[in-house]
Amino acid sequence: MSVYRVLDKLEAYVHEGTWLPAGYRILSEERLLELLEKVRASLPEEVGRAKVITKEHERMMRAAQEKAQAIVDEAASKHEELVDESEIVQRARTTADVVLREAEERAAGIREGADRYAADVLAEMENRLAGALGAVRKGRDVLEKPRQVADQPLADAAAKSKRAAFDLQAAAEETAALESV
Repeated sequence: MSVYRVLDKLEAYVHEGTWLPAGYRILSEERLLELLEKVRASLPEEVGRAKVITKEHERMMRAAQEKAQAIVDEAASKHEELVDESEIVQRARTTADVVLREAEERAAGIREGADRYAADVLAEMENRLAGALGAVRKGRDVLEKPRQVADQPLADAAAKSKRAAFDLQAAAEETAALESV
């Protein structure tokens, strides 16, 4: 009889026991000992088979690992020989080094050009912004001066104010154009 069948019988027997208050059950000691003895009797056969299977498995795993390691070692050795002896590989390495150096030099040149271009654009933007700031200051100065009706005709004051507004608008347009660059 297998261990599992005996354990199933033991479990069924425990469930069949008489219930007492406080969650206890009444079971026959004799019947329990009989089922435990059957488990012990069945156990060595099952355990013996498991031990044999485990030993065989371990032996096979060791043999497989040793063989796999030998194959890997042989492949690595062969690969190393082929790579080291191959003239084509040596030429390819030399060519790759040359191409890499040229690419790094080109990248450095492109970076320098981009930095110069950015500096030029920023300088131009700074000049235009300085002009726009000057126009803003002129406009504010015109607006902040007290009106001298007797000295200046109203038409001149309106023309200056209009000119200041035009300068402000032109400065704003230049700023927008520079931002889009």
